[in-house]
Amino acid sequence: MSQPDMFGAPVDAQAPAAPLTPADEAARLREALHAHAHRYYVLDAPSIPDAEYDRLFQALQALEAAHPELRTADSPTQRVLGQVLDGFASVRHVVPMLSIRTETDTEATGAEAFDARVRRELALLEDAPPVDYAAELKFDGLAINLRYERGVLVQAATRGDGENGEDVTQNIRTVGQIPLRLQGPADAWPAVLEVRGEVYMRRDDFERLNERQRERGEKTFVNPRNAAAGAVRQLDPAIAAQRPLSFFAYGLGEVQGWAIPPTHSGLLDALAAFGLPVCAERTVAHGASGAQGLVAFHQAMGARRDQLPFDIDGVVYKVNSRALQEQLGFVTREPRWAVAHKYPAQEQLTQVEGIDIQVGRTGKLTPVARLKPVFVGGVTVTNATLHNLFELRRKGVRVGDTVIVRRAGDVIPEVVGVLRSEPPAPRAPYVPNFRMPRHCPICASTVVRERDEVNHRCTGGLFCAAQRKQAVLHFAQRRAVEIEGLGEKLVDQLIDGGLVRTLPDLYKLGLMKLAALDRMADKSAQNILVALEKSKLTTLPRFLFGLGIRHVGEATAKDLARHFGSIDRIMDAPEDQLLAVRDVGPVVAKSIRTFFDQAHNREVVEQLRAAGVSWAEHEPSAEADAATLPLAGKTLVLTGTLPTLGREEAKALIEAAGGKVAGSVSKKTHHVVAGAEAGSKLEKAQALGLSILDEAGLLALLAAPAGQPPAGTVPPAPGNPDGSEG
Repeated sequence: MSQPDMFGAPVDAQAPAAPLTPADEAARLREALHAHAHRYYVLDAPSIPDAEYDRLFQALQALEAAHPELRTADSPTQRVLGQVLDGFASVRHVVPMLSIRTETDTEATGAEAFDARVRRELALLEDAPPVDYAAELKFDGLAINLRYERGVLVQAATRGDGENGEDVTQNIRTVGQIPLRLQGPADAWPAVLEVRGEVYMRRDDFERLNERQRERGEKTFVNPRNAAAGAVRQLDPAIAAQRPLSFFAYGLGEVQGWAIPPTHSGLLDALAAFGLPVCAERTVAHGASGAQGLVAFHQAMGARRDQLPFDIDGVVYKVNSRALQEQLGFVTREPRWAVAHKYPAQEQLTQVEGIDIQVGRTGKLTPVARLKPVFVGGVTVTNATLHNLFELRRKGVRVGDTVIVRRAGDVIPEVVGVLRSEPPAPRAPYVPNFRMPRHCPICASTVVRERDEVNHRCTGGLFCAAQRKQAVLHFAQRRAVEIEGLGEKLVDQLIDGGLVRTLPDLYKLGLMKLAALDRMADKSAQNILVALEKSKLTTLPRFLFGLGIRHVGEATAKDLARHFGSIDRIMDAPEDQLLAVRDVGPVVAKSIRTFFDQAHNREVVEQLRAAGVSWAEHEPSAEADAATLPLAGKTLVLTGTLPTLGREEAKALIEAAGGKVAGSVSKKTHHVVAGAEAGSKLEKAQALGLSILDEAGLLALLAAPAGQPPAGTVPPAPGNPDGSEG
């Protein structure tokens, strides 16, 4: 009988295999990690969970730490290592990295003109067969040359001036899509293979990066290309590793010991077989289609340009036959056999006519530039985001300025900069003709900005029309009062139709109003009414969490309910009393106080109680008593399936005993409660030598006096009495 091991190879269950040598085990781990990385980064089809990949990676790290001689240049552990450089070394390209001609005619005639030039250079008669062309995308990124020697990545260099570039190897190693060694049998690897391609940044990765920069109050990037180029040229590889880069291969540099395929399309297929990412958006215009095939590709990609996950600024046409490419040769350092056929620009200049404020679903206030209409990225743009006050000030945008507006794909148009005069006119470091409002333009509630935050927010969450949908969805979620069946589409109908303006309106809905909604049958409407009635009986922590007070999550809501015992005491508590609650700091206390200082928020609470929403209230607990609870000050992690306790039930028991439930295992975890099919959390706990409990152990711990371990606790590993790493 055989069963799969962690790498999928069959092993004999009756006769255990001899233990592997450290060298064999390291090679096996490297092989598995390379294969899994290719499936994750290149094929977008991961075959194992992230936690399992991490486990294999950590096993290889540990093995290489114990046996440094086993560490190889292509080891996955080498992706994020490297010293901070003083500067980049120069690299001379054996085969120059030349640019290609740009066809600025964005119409079909651009492709037709290229075909005509090629046929003329090849001296083809009018009745000669059409030329086969390969067509691919023109990525908006940074050109890179990757040098593989006997299958292993040994160097990466920028284009530079075409003759000489910069050595950026340690930064390129951090790009998960770029293989550290080629796939396939080693005897098929070329002695030298230089692969040319584009390092770029996906739009969603770019937006997340900029949002993170804004939250930190740091400089944002103008566009994905600038962000990618900046990451590649970081002197510190640790910083480069934090920037989400991607890569597509599209050509060759120096090659030794490899029979290059006879066509460009065949070359791209061969590079993909070596494990290099090659864009699937490509075609070959065969035979009779000729130039018309190129026109069709250009138009099709232009129509889909906004739906692509990355920026392109055109498509590239290449004569497919490498023999014909050699025959055509070069002119003024540009190949005659290739051309870039551009699309309209995604950045344009226009004038700021005003600056307005938009209030988002979460209450965030965003300054928005009202623009003189401009056609950019395929649409006419009249508004563009300025993100927040500090971004607006950093860019120095004022009413009347001429600004650069960018729109790419589905990304909201944004002002990326101001067109400066030459020489620049003196300017103040602030924007005198714009101020963030002190009151919400939608509901007139107070606008606040917390210390160390860049965003201004409306405090009228339950009352503000801009936040109604978010407020209702938050209130109705499973972890709050739980109104089963009240999802996003139904909430949209209720609010857009004017049936619900505030939370108490939910409990005024009747069968006829609900049944009249689009795609709402009588039975579905009745189910919603039943769920609404059921939700009226809740708990104080759930109700408090459901109000959506900023910074008040489930744990804080429970602490507040335990400390004060009633909603009235919480609503009336001054900040100094709120600060006495466990884990409530100045920011949370001020947020709670600001929320209940809004008369309309208190009115919502009263109306919900009048509608029948209720819970059991208790006398406030003494914090001194909390210290005597069996799990006071302890952090536990739940993993796997317990025999009788559900996850929420176990969590409630732990929190009632003064403990906290965390989502991940760390050195600060006191106990891990493991059930059936426990996964990587259990393995990490074992590696850290933490206390591990089953359900019986948890129940014993809950019943034990404070400070005493229960029977059956698995103690920490020897030498680590506090559960810390040695």
